[in-house]
Amino acid sequence: MAKIWCISAPLYSHTDWGGFLRTAQGLAQSGHEVIWVSGEKLRGAIARANLPFYPIHQTGFLFPPPPAPDVTTMPPQEAVMLRYRRALDTWLSVDIVSEATQNLLDLAEKIGAPDLILTDPFLSASALFAEKIGVKMLVCGWQAQADLNADALFPVQRHLASDSQQRLAHLLNQFGLQGENFSKGATVSVLSPHMHISYFTPRWYIAEMATLLPQNVFVGGVPPTPQDPPPAWLGDIPDDVPLGLITLGTTFTGDLGFYSWAAQAVAREGLLPVVAIGFNPIAPEDKAMLINALPKGTRLVNFVPFEHILPRCKIMIHHGGMGTTHYAVVYGVVQIVVPHAADQRVQAKRVAQAKIGLNLTAHDVRQGMLKDGVRALLNDARVQQTARQFADEMASWGGVERAVVAVQSVL
Repeated sequence: MAKIWCISAPLYSHTDWGGFLRTAQGLAQSGHEVIWVSGEKLRGAIARANLPFYPIHQTGFLFPPPPAPDVTTMPPQEAVMLRYRRALDTWLSVDIVSEATQNLLDLAEKIGAPDLILTDPFLSASALFAEKIGVKMLVCGWQAQADLNADALFPVQRHLASDSQQRLAHLLNQFGLQGENFSKGATVSVLSPHMHISYFTPRWYIAEMATLLPQNVFVGGVPPTPQDPPPAWLGDIPDDVPLGLITLGTTFTGDLGFYSWAAQAVAREGLLPVVAIGFNPIAPEDKAMLINALPKGTRLVNFVPFEHILPRCKIMIHHGGMGTTHYAVVYGVVQIVVPHAADQRVQAKRVAQAKIGLNLTAHDVRQGMLKDGVRALLNDARVQQTARQFADEMASWGGVERAVVAVQSVL
């Protein structure tokens, strides 16, 4: 049996991607020695998953980012440049990636190096570490795609591409590496030459099919079986009451207006809104204003167990995080995605392309389109049927069980 390290940023959402953590559990149940490596913040979540946990001080993922400046006071081109640079800083800041790589090397010296690494898609330190110790690295939850054509990039993108290449060159020189786990084109990304596991099916990437690389393994997804009873507040809601779930995941939870607008839209169509606001601090006066703005009867909670609530939901309104989107897909729930940052915009487009929901912008929400969107989806039998069919397709690919087999094939 093999020693496998699973490495992630210290954010709960980065343990998911559609099945990363459950794949680790499946490998452990198959007899492999699986340990999870991340920041201390994840210790409790990994303990609840019954996996050994080893903390490192730095994972190389910059979170939370520095406070965003007021982009309304700067020229548009400068504002766009800042947005791209902040995204690059998140996963390729030289100082913290260097520290994280050294943390991983020190841990390997202490407890013994792994035989295989499974990684969060946005950890440059994993890619450097794997090459340095000479083991294969697999990416969980993100597709491998061909390099972008440099001629097709906007000037700001070309500038940032050059910046990313310089940053990577510095890190490769520091650790004496060739960059075997990074893309070679104009824009730098973590790229395993061995395997990328996607917890969707190829049809999810229909608009990007021509760019997908052969190391992709698509496994789809199966709704997880609940391992515990439903929370008391959910059990108190009669089974015949239809629910609408509203969430912004665990990171982008400060948009309180989104919660109230979405809850009002759901309530107007006869559903009971369930609003999950996460655990990030909210000022008492702001929370009081939110409560006053919610429809009567709304359940306001910090966290919802998807495996318990989604079988009872008619619709889900959310931000487009990959894990959140994946849950809605595998349960066949129609969805409205209002992306707030980064890859969420891509997930929102894929939902619309798959014809299982809507992609709305923040401007659309402010214009009252959530109400129209909820009504349209709840009254469109074709979209609801398509969502159920997509869920059946996802399940037919095997989900986490197939991912476990794929990983073991590399071993």
